[in-house]
Amino acid sequence: MRPSPPLRIGYVPEHFSTPLHFACTQFSLPCTLVPFPSGTGHMITSFQSKEIDVGIGLTEGWVAGLGKAQAESKDAAYKMLGTYVETPLCWAISTGAKREDVTGLERLKGAKMGVSRIGSGSYVMGFVLADTHNWLSPTTSSSSASAPFDIIPLQTFARLREAANDRTADFFMWEYFTSKRYYDNGEIKRIGEIYTPWPSWHIVARPDVIGDERMEVVLEKLNLGTRYFEDHQEEAVQYISTELDYSAQDAREWLKTVKFAKDVRGVKESVVQETVTVLKKAGVLGQEVRVEGMIGIRRKE
Repeated sequence: MRPSPPLRIGYVPEHFSTPLHFACTQFSLPCTLVPFPSGTGHMITSFQSKEIDVGIGLTEGWVAGLGKAQAESKDAAYKMLGTYVETPLCWAISTGAKREDVTGLERLKGAKMGVSRIGSGSYVMGFVLADTHNWLSPTTSSSSASAPFDIIPLQTFARLREAANDRTADFFMWEYFTSKRYYDNGEIKRIGEIYTPWPSWHIVARPDVIGDERMEVVLEKLNLGTRYFEDHQEEAVQYISTELDYSAQDAREWLKTVKFAKDVRGVKESVVQETVTVLKKAGVLGQEVRVEGMIGIRRKE
C-alpha cells in the first residue's frame, strides 16, 4: 500500500512562524511547507482549491471565512483544531511617510483602506477599527456599499506600503513588528494601533485530515518546536534577524510580547464565540452565523 503523502502546511513567513521552522529543522516535522506572504485570506482560498491541508493563520481571518461560508451554505473546506499563539496581535495602522493629509485616526472615516485580500485579517480588522470609533451605520456589513472605507485589495505588504505613498490607498493595517522596520527607514509612518480582543493565531485543517495520524504528528511536532523556541531564544533571534525581515533588536522586543500555546491541540469554544460576537457587531458577519460546526477539536475551557 502506497504511504500517504506528507501534509501541506500553509503559513505566513513572518516571525510568528519560528516555532514551525524549529519543528521542521530540529524535530523533522514531515510536511510540505507552503508560504503565503499575503496572509490568511490567501490560505482560505487555497483550502477551497485543495492546495493545502493545514493552515496556521490569524484567528479573525479563519472565523470570518467560516462564518461567511456558513451564511452562504457553502463548505469552507477547513475547521479550527489548534491554538498557536495565546497573546493578542497588535495591528499597526500606517500611511505614507510624507502623507500630510493623513495625520491621525480621526481622518480615516470614508478613506481608502488598503488590504491584502478581501476576508484577510487586514480587511476584517478594518471593520473592527470602524466599530470602535462608531463609524458603522446600522446597515453596514463587510459586503455592503455603505462600508466605512473604500476597500483596495493589494495582495502583498510591499504593495500596501507603496500604495500608501502613491495615494492608491490612504492607510493600511499590518502587524506592528513587521511594520516597524519601515517606520525606522522612513518609508511609512504609524498613525495608530489596535489590538485583537482574542488569541491571535490558530491552526486549521481540512476535515478529512482531522484525526489522521499525520495530523497528530504535526500537532506533536509543533509542540516540540514551540518548546525549543522557548528554550533557545537567542537562536530564535538569529533566525528571525537573518532569514526574515526584522532586526535583532526588534526580534528581542517581540519576544517579550508573545506567548505561544504550550499545547497547540484544541480550540476553546469561548474564543471562537467571542470572535464571532465582535465580527457580528463590526458588520463582518451576519447575525445568523453560529459557532456550531466551526471547531474540529475542542479544548477544555
